[in-house]
Amino acid sequence: MNDQVRVRYAPSPTGHLHIGGARTALFNYLFARSKQGKFIVRFEDTDQTRHIETGVDNQLNGLRWLGVDWDESVDVDGGYGPYRQMERLDLYKPFVERLLAEGNAYYCYCTEAELEQERSEQEARGETPRYSGRCRHLTPEQAEAYRAEGRRPTVRFRVPEDRMIRFEDEVRGEVEFDSNGIGDFIIARPDGIPMYNFAVVLDDHLMAITHVIRGEEHLSNTPRQVMLYEALDLPTPRFAHLSIILNPDRKKMSKRDESIVQFIEQYKDLGYLPEAVLNFITLLGWSPRGEEEIFTKEELIGQFGLDRVSKSPAVFDMDKLNWMNNQYIKKADPARIAELAIPHLQKAGRLPQTLSEAEQSWASRLVALYQEQLTYASEIVDLSALFFQEEVELEEEAKPILAEEQVPVVLGRFLELVRESVTLNPEDVQAMLKQVQKDTGFKGKQLFMPTRVALTGQMHGRDLNQTISLLGKEKAVARLERLLS
Repeated sequence: MNDQVRVRYAPSPTGHLHIGGARTALFNYLFARSKQGKFIVRFEDTDQTRHIETGVDNQLNGLRWLGVDWDESVDVDGGYGPYRQMERLDLYKPFVERLLAEGNAYYCYCTEAELEQERSEQEARGETPRYSGRCRHLTPEQAEAYRAEGRRPTVRFRVPEDRMIRFEDEVRGEVEFDSNGIGDFIIARPDGIPMYNFAVVLDDHLMAITHVIRGEEHLSNTPRQVMLYEALDLPTPRFAHLSIILNPDRKKMSKRDESIVQFIEQYKDLGYLPEAVLNFITLLGWSPRGEEEIFTKEELIGQFGLDRVSKSPAVFDMDKLNWMNNQYIKKADPARIAELAIPHLQKAGRLPQTLSEAEQSWASRLVALYQEQLTYASEIVDLSALFFQEEVELEEEAKPILAEEQVPVVLGRFLELVRESVTLNPEDVQAMLKQVQKDTGFKGKQLFMPTRVALTGQMHGRDLNQTISLLGKEKAVARLERLLS
């Protein structure tokens, strides 16, 4: 076994990076970095029916956005490549031949129809479907007869009978399976392409993987893999199986679940900060020491260990993620948040696709006004709607404010001052409101509330001086005139 920790994330390139896959990749990455080890990304693409041409790039781009870097993959050869299974087919053949030669595997000539009938009969008897072993003891003559019929065999692993398969799981402790419940399983298809359980063992061995950290759904595959390691006399890596992620209703998360944003690319598109998403995903099934929840990537690497990974399912809480992302946005450089948010205003048709210097400056100030409120950047479109409406939309509870007797006096004087103004920066607005107070005698709520409602339609909002400054002289005058008329 390699002294240096080597772990891998091995997705099928069948689409975008999903939350579950991202968590698996992240735990492998953090573990490798915490042990000064190597993190490898390779692709299990032997199922060509599900293969998507952009699948590899989608996975790597998702990891890259999260801030996860790798030591070896399709773009960085560490001497253990290739990093796609379909480019490794020649590496598997000698191991198939060895298992056949030593009697640990055999050719199976059963057709799909025969296997389906066998499964149906077992289910009808209330048995767990598994291969009966009908080709286990074929004579050379029977095999020759099948070949003469044109049947192309698969290769099956001969599962030892009456054995308990035991292994130590870094998360779950000792796990055991009865070999009699497994059934001889296929390791290579008729075309020679290896099946998952066989290929993954050889890839992990040939890439010197020391720890296999993966989702709980792979737990039932592990006894098959342990038996293959033993049959080939190969050292077995350490296993760690991560609990499933549940949706907020504590049901298993499915890719059709609309209560959760499922794919990393969607978070990027909505304008989440990658470091917040990384922080949140790490806390799905791993607990740090102490009560702190906000961590930099370096702090997570410093604390991460498999000993604090939970056996219990993790619950994906969108509200918690939004709270966390808001914490990051509040502390972020305003220029960075503007860069994330302005394209959403452009996409919504609120801003032109090409901005002049003045428009860029105005849009950046607008985003800065709402920065503390944003849970993700695309929210800017709804939050800032009042700046782009011709008519003020009055909130129902705000209407009585405008019926107060001082309103015409206060707004009339403010309108005069706005009309006379040359500039309307926040300091100008502040000075004007002070002047209105001095000239009319009205102050506090009697002054500020009707001014806000008249110009925004809302009783509550962001800094009033900034808001009026961003509305600009033309819009402010038009809104006040319309209301006073």
